Amino acid sequence: MERRFSKYVIIGAGLSGLTSAYYLQKSGETDFLLLESRERLGGRILTNEGIDLGATWFQTHHERLLDLIGELDIDKFYQYSKGNSVMVYSTMAPEHYFESDPNTPPAYRISGNSKALINALAKPFSEKINTETTAMAISEVANGLTVETDKGMFSAEKVIVTVPPRIALRISFSPELPVAITETMTKTHTWMSNAMKVGLTFKKPFWRGKNMSGMLIGQVGAVTELYDHCDTKGQKYALMGFINEGLRDFSPEARQERILNYIAKYLGREVMDYQNYFEKDWSQDPNTSCEAIKSIYMSPSYGNPVFEKAYLKNKLLFSGAETSPVSGGYMDGAVYSGIKAAEKAMQL
Repeated sequence: MERRFSKYVIIGAGLSGLTSAYYLQKSGETDFLLLESRERLGGRILTNEGIDLGATWFQTHHERLLDLIGELDIDKFYQYSKGNSVMVYSTMAPEHYFESDPNTPPAYRISGNSKALINALAKPFSEKINTETTAMAISEVANGLTVETDKGMFSAEKVIVTVPPRIALRISFSPELPVAITETMTKTHTWMSNAMKVGLTFKKPFWRGKNMSGMLIGQVGAVTELYDHCDTKGQKYALMGFINEGLRDFSPEARQERILNYIAKYLGREVMDYQNYFEKDWSQDPNTSCEAIKSIYMSPSYGNPVFEKAYLKNKLLFSGAETSPVSGGYMDGAVYSGIKAAEKAMQL
């Protein structure tokens, strides 16, 4: 079996892994490879027909992400929030209409959708990315580490594992990792692992014509959050949000019917004239979720100090949104940890 050698191997071509690769190359380190088990790049950034079914928003305090998109010359824009929004407290009580506070810190979206960031990051080194390549074992050898995959063996001086900690436990490590980190990996909630998202596209943004923002919030309905998801060029008109997890066990047809009827009740029957309907259940994505998922409605704990250490004689590093002590679980956290992992790999 052919073995490929490189100075650095990065496992995972999501935002964190691509950020590490981008900073390695920016620093003059071009001897690296990325291994991605999916057939596509981006990890939990997923855009389908203009709908962001994964990571979507960021805010003014997400400085690392803002710096990166500025460096890549990617535009951002404010999340649309003009007009009346709807809050549903109870199915037995009338809905509450409100307008967003203009003093609230704005949420941003990426022009061209979140995939624009992934495409821009990967463009300079796309030939170094191996998709549909799953890491199964990482072993220490005299001059570095070997990575066994379903597509062959890879050798490197340093390896950066960027997949979610729980998913990374599927990799066999030799010698075994300390108990402190494996126990932490087991307990670290995977961002988006229990989420279900829905997106609908339209010929026109009918809600805007009715002085509505498209925002629909409430834990009791078929959709727990819904937002305007139009682009800035007037080419895509859409709504996107989160599906109530209670609908996971319904058939796709029954779930779609409930979602459409619920949105129609509060935004109008025009929703039935949708062009495209998309769903993404991240709990069914084997690269994101696992059997031990559970719903977490409060902010989970991310950025455990064990992830900042290097392992296997300083040859193995971890990064990713869940490992970041800054903005854990957000795109900004993925960028932060990706930068730190690249810097540390070059220093060790």
